[in-house]
Amino acid sequence: MVQIKAEEGRFIVPGEEKQLAEITYRLEEAKGILIIDHTRVSEELRGQGAGEQLVKAVVDKAREENLKIVPVCSYADHQFQKHPEYQDVLHI
Repeated sequence: MVQIKAEEGRFIVPGEEKQLAEITYRLEEAKGILIIDHTRVSEELRGQGAGEQLVKAVVDKAREENLKIVPVCSYADHQFQKHPEYQDVLHI
């Protein structure tokens, strides 16, 4: 389990000298959607589930704020296919 920090338009996994992972999104408030446009995980964290945890952080945010998600990023899209429990926040 990694430590995730929320920032404006993104969630990150901070490191001592650099970010170890991030997921970025933009809010289209008028439409009530979050668009996930980028996910990056450093070599140090690859294979440890950090990317999945970042996607889940955005899913949790969407649920809390009653928003839907458009996973433009291919990694996020893959996570939505892999996790049917995320369908409640998927914008169709």
